[in-house]
Amino acid sequence: MENLIEVLDLESREYENLLGLSMKKTPVVVAGELEKLAKITDEEQIVVGRINRLEQKRQEVFTDIANVMNKDVETLLLTDLIEMLKSRPEEQQKLARVHDRLRAAVYEVKKVNGQNAILIQNALEMVEFDMNMLQSMNTAPETANYNKGAYNTGTHIGMDAGGFDAKQ
Repeated sequence: MENLIEVLDLESREYENLLGLSMKKTPVVVAGELEKLAKITDEEQIVVGRINRLEQKRQEVFTDIANVMNKDVETLLLTDLIEMLKSRPEEQQKLARVHDRLRAAVYEVKKVNGQNAILIQNALEMVEFDMNMLQSMNTAPETANYNKGAYNTGTHIGMDAGGFDAKQ
């Protein structure tokens, strides 16, 4: 049981590290600082690798506990295990605490990552809008001005302004 508590504690710490990185990412995404974003993403990948290794270890420990208790590992939940520890209140309390901490950390990571995903999507839509604006400026109609040799001397309509001016 101590192994499970230890692994869950380590896993919750790593999720808290991941949460910190995700929160650092939010202002970087808003500012559009791609180099910093890439650096934070690399750090996140390292933390996710550690979380995956801890998750494998947690599954191994949980399988061992299920076998000792003669329970089906597929149906046994951590909350069930906490309930079964009524006769050992100290371990029950430790396991419940670490379970709650891990659950809260995972919830917060999901929430912040969801917000970051929305910000990134908005940034991509803005880039697409800018690209479409630039493309449409290149295909703007010309004025029908001709010189004596019947050559078109017209300019593209709207090209003189140099793009969108938010100060108008």
